[in-house]
Amino acid sequence: MKVKRVISEFNNELKLKGFKAFKIEEDSNATRIYSRKEFYKICLTTGKSIIHYADKSFQQEGTVLFFGNPHIPYSWETLSTTYTGYTCLFSETFLRQSDCSESLLQSPFFKMDGTPLLEIQEEQRLFLNTLFRKMIEEQENDYTFKGELIRNYIHLIIHEALKLQPSEHYHQTRKATARITSVFLELLERQFPIETFDHPLQLRSAQDYAQSLNVHTNYLNRAVKEITGKSTTAHITERIVAEAKALLQHTDWNISEVAYALGFEYPTYFNNFFKKQTGATPKSLREEIV
Repeated sequence: MKVKRVISEFNNELKLKGFKAFKIEEDSNATRIYSRKEFYKICLTTGKSIIHYADKSFQQEGTVLFFGNPHIPYSWETLSTTYTGYTCLFSETFLRQSDCSESLLQSPFFKMDGTPLLEIQEEQRLFLNTLFRKMIEEQENDYTFKGELIRNYIHLIIHEALKLQPSEHYHQTRKATARITSVFLELLERQFPIETFDHPLQLRSAQDYAQSLNVHTNYLNRAVKEITGKSTTAHITERIVAEAKALLQHTDWNISEVAYALGFEYPTYFNNFFKKQTGATPKSLREEIV
């Protein structure tokens, strides 16, 4: 129960402030469980690991600097018995309060076709350690402009990374269509469950997913159809319908709120969509449950 409470407090603080920095060994549980669909991530770690990022896998040993984009699925396998370093998580809203943030978020580290991993030498590690420690210190104090100061540290880390050579130690084990389909399906699943109706679904069309994954819509459609036998739109539609049923059955939100949460501009659009897909209206489905 204590671990769950700590993780809950961690997530609540992260969502409230839009930023969190910590030593990895001190918050290992929270590191594994935080909601990646909302937050960018920068990690400075020392150890041996395999990092799966979109359609690539990186096997690294030593110190690396990793950049995670919440719109691109990734996972981390720790291979060494000791794993140390620092992590900072931040929302796009938090960073965009700075004038130069947009160009930094468009850097090659946060793109699907870029390289999110850098090998770090000892001198660089010591300097970057200092920046992460400064962020941890600043988030605990009451300085009026600490948010601006923390953003400056994030910018400095990204700029330091831009001067370094990216790691190319990756291997690709499946053909391109299978990889991009796998990434699409994982990204689709990451949009759910919908937790609050005031944060509606952002990715609703094949074009939305293609843009997020930095590929052409036609290429994504062909790949998904080839591998799964169903269109990209069919997968998205099925998942939205499943979420709509869950919200109608397990929440007390009114139908307008459910519609908005799922990205429909008007309840009428949602009613027509739901009836076309299920043969029933949202209201009739809810009445059957009662």
